[in-house]
Amino acid sequence: MRATRGAARAHIGAVALGAALCAAPALRPGTPWTTLALLAGLYLACELLGRRPFPVGFIGAGSFFPLLLAAAFLLPPQAAALVAVPGSLVGRAGKPPAAARRIWRAAELAVAVWAAARVHALLGGPAALGSPPDLPYALLPVCAAALAFSAVLAALDGSILLVAEQLPVRRAWRGLLPRSLAPHLVHGLAGLMMAVLWNSPYGPLAALFVLLPMYISCWVYAQYHREHAAHRATIRALVQAVDIKDTYTRGHSERVGRASVLIAHELGLDRERVEVLRFAGILHDVGKLGVPTRVLRKDGPLTPEERRVIELHPEYGHEIVRGIGFLGEARAAILHHHERLDGSGYPYGLSGRGIPECARIVAVADAFDAMTSTRSYRRGRPVPVAVEELKRCAGTQFDPQMVRALARGLERYGWFGAVTADDAQLPPPREADGAGPVPAPLSPRPPEGTEDPR
Repeated sequence: MRATRGAARAHIGAVALGAALCAAPALRPGTPWTTLALLAGLYLACELLGRRPFPVGFIGAGSFFPLLLAAAFLLPPQAAALVAVPGSLVGRAGKPPAAARRIWRAAELAVAVWAAARVHALLGGPAALGSPPDLPYALLPVCAAALAFSAVLAALDGSILLVAEQLPVRRAWRGLLPRSLAPHLVHGLAGLMMAVLWNSPYGPLAALFVLLPMYISCWVYAQYHREHAAHRATIRALVQAVDIKDTYTRGHSERVGRASVLIAHELGLDRERVEVLRFAGILHDVGKLGVPTRVLRKDGPLTPEERRVIELHPEYGHEIVRGIGFLGEARAAILHHHERLDGSGYPYGLSGRGIPECARIVAVADAFDAMTSTRSYRRGRPVPVAVEELKRCAGTQFDPQMVRALARGLERYGWFGAVTADDAQLPPPREADGAGPVPAPLSPRPPEGTEDPR
């Protein structure tokens, strides 16, 4: 561990030295210190605002990149490298060690801005930003500079993950550039607008108006992600509670959510409904929180009274999630995922199209995972066998359209969640009179009176 910390410090020092070498020529005469001081002061003010609690501190670090890229377009490379340094050294550090994180942030941004300014200058960008600006040619050096900025940041971010976090080489840089390239190109265009206004007769004050809509859009984006993070936290807490109570079905909820999404994609449902169906699949058994643990974990067949108790879990689940507004139609799926197409299901005996579509989807996903997962009393079946069984029960228990959609999805994408590590830790299936493992029942729901609703 000490060796890792030492390597990380050495790496940060090397990048900081590189940043200092990039900025050193700014000490020579001819540096536009007034423009540099204005841009550095503005970036410092933005970072200080970013440290304030909500609602002032809603602006993420990426929101300031248009300002840094504007500096790359307005200043020589050595001067542009200095713009991010004061703000980065006082900005939000996140986890400790704060000093090392701030020095790293200042160094990597200085190098990235220097690279962007260098590429911009090599392609004649400063001349294209004259008065009037040479449009659309000015877009070429701007986009190239944004690409250089993004590539340098991705390279440095991956390098610190490799050294400090000891991620494997194949994972350290995975996805860094593809995820950041499009946002940085947008930041580059915003930086171009700032630079054009800065050089216009209206001066630097007019350039600030470019930042305002950027910050508002970032605030809306941050609010959206906060809301979704709260949704995920709510669902995660409920699923963890079910998994703790019913250890035999641990991991089942997540797999039903994946299978539900697979079906929804094959049906061509829109993105919002796909997300709701994922929630429905994950939470379909949340009502088990209302079922006594001794019943859920009972070895052996259930008594008629115990069966009636377990068959109340869809109604319990619906009551638990009734007040969670973002679930939408997922609440109906939780209530009706044990209804059958022929009307013999529970809790209300709905039939045919009277069963909500989302419930018909989750019913197929639930039965599929129940058949392919290993349980305490039987081993999981192969995926093709489970699909054939679903097809056999289509039209009576399951909606044929949903079964066909699942079969198409499995054929196209495969299924990698049939048996999880949690399943593998379960005891082997019980033996019957020494004759070997008890075979799985021939149907996900045997005739009434023999089904185990767990």
